[in-house]
Amino acid sequence: MILVDLPPDTVLFRAHTPKWSSQPLSGAGAAKKGGRFNREGVEALYLALEEITALREYQQTSPFLPPCVVCSYTATLRGLVDLRQLHQGEPWDELWHDWREDWRQLRFDQHIEPPSWVLGDMVLEQGYTGILFPSQASEGGTNIVVYSDQLKAGNLIKVNDPDGQLPRDQASWR
Repeated sequence: MILVDLPPDTVLFRAHTPKWSSQPLSGAGAAKKGGRFNREGVEALYLALEEITALREYQQTSPFLPPCVVCSYTATLRGLVDLRQLHQGEPWDELWHDWREDWRQLRFDQHIEPPSWVLGDMVLEQGYTGILFPSQASEGGTNIVVYSDQLKAGNLIKVNDPDGQLPRDQASWR
């Protein structure tokens, strides 16, 4: 694995379901059913380096963009596995080449553990913060998964909400 650090105060983006926009730093949603690089029960925050990538990731395969709240973040993150460099440098475990498998289809249709979940486990076992990986929803885009439990000293993510416009709880949707 090749590791990288994000420069201090890198700007990142995420499109949230409006109902959950009161928890912009939570990885609890991804922990409910899992995500590409996190199995059920593992909190992970999925972010993008570009605004359009955040929107395309939220939209997925739908022809329509569902309602969302787009947030920007500033982040300083160390110890990210850089999957963009899979074909460069030191050898990677062969399993890394299966990261693009359709994890939803494997998990929910075939009831098979996705290889990307095993990769996430490997990253967590090594104590790394997360993974930088190419977007499959936005050509040329880059995503980051950050494992909430790995946000240690030297790592920081802040949501940009200077005027306090994000809801503080889910009372608006009751």
